[in-house]
Amino acid sequence: MRGLLVFLGLVLLAAVGWVWLTLSWSYSEGERAGYVQKFSRKGWLCKTWEGEIAMVTMPGAIPDKFEFSVRDEAVATQINALAGKRVVLSYAQHKFVPTSCFAETEYFVTGARAVDEQPVSPAPAVVAPPLTPAAPAAPATPAAPTSPTSAGY
Repeated sequence: MRGLLVFLGLVLLAAVGWVWLTLSWSYSEGERAGYVQKFSRKGWLCKTWEGEIAMVTMPGAIPDKFEFSVRDEAVATQINALAGKRVVLSYAQHKFVPTSCFAETEYFVTGARAVDEQPVSPAPAVVAPPLTPAAPAAPATPAAPTSPTSAGY
């Protein structure tokens, strides 16, 4: 009986250690930019904010979706305040989290900021300077005529 309790204690300790490890160390970190198109608080017991942004690489292109989770209420408030604007989300990717109670995705957003968009305008046309007529050349002075008689013959 004692051996069974020790075994169950070790399994429980390993499970807690695994959860701690996957939640505290990130596999990768980065940023994604786009428009938040879905953001809601979900969960039966463990409520987290889940959302997605549409990332558009160029006008007219099909957007790519980036699904993310937010565990911090302050960050969720930032994202809600930036609704309708282009945002940059900073995230940390946590692989192999054992349950969806902590988040539905492996991308945990840690910060958000608005992007100041510059309107896309065509490049300005290059305008050549107006052509001005060239100034007339100065009249050449006629050279003194030379004749065979003036050469001294």
